[in-house]
Amino acid sequence: MDKLMTKLSENILDKFSMDFLRNQVLKNAYGNDHTLIAKLDPRVLLAWYVFFGLVPWFVNDTVFLFGCFALVTITTLLAQVAGLVLFLFGLGVFSQTGYLFLATLLFGGDTTAILPLLLLTLKVATVSLASITVFSGLDPDRLSIGLMWYGCPEQFSFSVSYAYRMLPLLMEEFQNVLLSYRLRGNPPAHETFKGKVQYLIYQVKIIIHAFYPLMLNTAKRSRTTVEALELRGYRYAASNPQVRKIKFSALNITHRDMLFAAVSFLWVAVTMLLASIL
Repeated sequence: MDKLMTKLSENILDKFSMDFLRNQVLKNAYGNDHTLIAKLDPRVLLAWYVFFGLVPWFVNDTVFLFGCFALVTITTLLAQVAGLVLFLFGLGVFSQTGYLFLATLLFGGDTTAILPLLLLTLKVATVSLASITVFSGLDPDRLSIGLMWYGCPEQFSFSVSYAYRMLPLLMEEFQNVLLSYRLRGNPPAHETFKGKVQYLIYQVKIIIHAFYPLMLNTAKRSRTTVEALELRGYRYAASNPQVRKIKFSALNITHRDMLFAAVSFLWVAVTMLLASIL
């Protein structure tokens, strides 16, 4: 039994290595180009996201929120989101709700608090899944072009795209800093339970100590990238009408986009009808 638990813990640790995390991030940002959501026009996706990212906060009807949650769940499945992202979503949303429910009971509340917490959970889950759907289905370039088409400043659109591109570099730099600390450090033995606790504390300390070198090295890389962009005329190209016209030429609303918008509109309409009847 002990050997089985040890092997299971080792497999879990292997799964959650830095390479696994980086691959999951890259898959979520760049590896979903073949999905149905990724083939939609970014303007349609951004307009769809504005609705499902804002409207649920102003509605308290349970039926309507359940309908919106069901729709964004389907779109998340169509987007083929990375498993790590879904795991973090479930852990964050439902653990927060459970924490609030326990806090309510601890400070004199009763089970009547379940319904308000359920509404809050549905709102957070709907908005979160809508965000996951859109940002998994849009690569950095298409996201930047879509924001520019809606009138966002060029520098803001580029900053969003650049932040996407910096994620792999950030994780690679973090891994290098951690490896350098581990090569110079002397980790405690972790054969016993006490040793495992000490080893966990040691790992947390290393992560905390690695934060400042990570930010410093990333800032150096960012400065080099910005200087290279300036030398290539980034500011002029971002505001040049001909360059904008070339970028916008890749945008094209097809029958697939119209069908997606129509199905979403019909789903919301039916949900509102059911909410008014029930």
